[in-house]
Amino acid sequence: MKKIAILFSGNGTNLKYILDNLHQKEIDVVLALTNNPKAYGIKYAKDYNIPLEIVNSKDFKNREDFDKIVVNKIIKYNADFTVLAGFMRILTPIFTKNIKSINLHPSLLPRHKGLDAIKRSYNDEFEDGGVSVHYVTEKLDDGEIIVQKSINKENLSYQEYYNKIKELEKEALKEAILKVAKNFS
Repeated sequence: MKKIAILFSGNGTNLKYILDNLHQKEIDVVLALTNNPKAYGIKYAKDYNIPLEIVNSKDFKNREDFDKIVVNKIIKYNADFTVLAGFMRILTPIFTKNIKSINLHPSLLPRHKGLDAIKRSYNDEFEDGGVSVHYVTEKLDDGEIIVQKSINKENLSYQEYYNKIKELEKEALKEAILKVAKNFS
């Protein structure tokens, strides 16, 4: 069974989904790590007795120093790969060259890289929107796509679209984790 670390910054809904649906069934979550000491997702890690590391990014002068600590934590737990699930940090080569990672992004990449992707996707000229899971590289939201899932935006309010994207994220993330775990060498 492959061991994964999950990095998150906020509510942790994708962390909870992975714990509910994959943990100790198809993969083993060996670490939950957040850069936000107030992240609600901390509760889910504690509820499942997952080792939890809180590395407050505000305590570091630069991204490189933060990334060194995060890399060391992930290595300490022997994770085979890392899942960025709502982890709101741009990572440096210190991280990307040392840790095999996948990232969930709420748009059909290469459209709408970066922040506010759901809102930008909803307001663009395309009939569809969706989510992508990709390998993490030094470039923001630029790695090879593992899974993409799309939905038609026609006749959806923004809130309906947002809710559907959040549901789609979980499906795509599960599919991508299983795909990467199966093909991991």
